Amino acid sequence: MAIHPPEKRVWWNEPIEKDEIIWIVIAFLWGLVMFGAMVYWHIEGRQNLSTQAYRIDPAVFEKRTEAFTKQFKVREEGTTGIPVARPPAGGDVYMLSRLWEWWPVLELEKGRSYRLHLSSLDWQHGFSLQPVNINIQVHPGIEHVITLTPTETGTFSVVCNEFCGIGHHTMVGRIHVVEPGSAAGGKPQ
Repeated sequence: MAIHPPEKRVWWNEPIEKDEIIWIVIAFLWGLVMFGAMVYWHIEGRQNLSTQAYRIDPAVFEKRTEAFTKQFKVREEGTTGIPVARPPAGGDVYMLSRLWEWWPVLELEKGRSYRLHLSSLDWQHGFSLQPVNINIQVHPGIEHVITLTPTETGTFSVVCNEFCGIGHHTMVGRIHVVEPGSAAGGKPQ
């Protein structure tokens, strides 16, 4: 119940003022512009990833990632002992998340495309590739496939940006991008 009810109960039958019509038209046109901008930036902006997602059992994804890592392992990362996998260009690359790590470390070649498969074994995690700012929510039971083409060399951090528990702040992985044909990683073992 309103404090001061409208004078006429059927307000929606009242004529619309000219100023209101102008603002409605402006708002509608602005909505069309924003919709067109979203489509344009998705296609031309190169900032929204077109990903594929599939249901997968976490144990199956873990086995695929372990087989991938065993096949393409070139060394272990520093003192952590995390394996570094260097797959051939154009292939499938696997990285899994689990409390509190990204596994394995990847070594990719600049200018070559890869299909990056991501999934979680336990909780929801966030794949945030820095400083490139690629962000994907990674869920257990869902396999995300991203086509990734590194454009510059260097070491990039993979940070979990979804709070996943007490060790969340330590959940950092790596992707090394090297020049094509370089012997940075050595030969697979």
